[in-house]
Amino acid sequence: MLARDFSDAAYFGAHRLLVDVYSLQHPERYCASAKSLAAHLCGLAQILEESASAAVGDGALRKWLNGKTPIEKPELPAFRGALTIADVQAANNASEHRQQVDRWARAVWEAYAPLHDVARRWISEARGGGARRH
Repeated sequence: MLARDFSDAAYFGAHRLLVDVYSLQHPERYCASAKSLAAHLCGLAQILEESASAAVGDGALRKWLNGKTPIEKPELPAFRGALTIADVQAANNASEHRQQVDRWARAVWEAYAPLHDVARRWISEARGGGARRH
């Protein structure tokens, strides 16, 4: 799927979302640190609650994550969503692909409901708002 994303612009539009969602469903490997979790969780939050362009263009979040801001990794949910990348692979075209990635993302976001406020707080802190909590 990554090869298709990078070789066909019609599929690439969902690439960031696909990477964040896959990473959140496989946190042992892709969210090992608090900052890697924050990158994917905040990316998903921004895309679903703001817009894809907000997530891609948010240099404040990248700068915050690359800085020395210490953050604690919260406990992750045991259940990470009923849909998986296999559901996305069943798509027959770019439009279906985007719809399936969106459905998958929303299922994972719902599974991560206990961390929604954490993600929003991290985004706010990265943008210079709110008190820092460790």
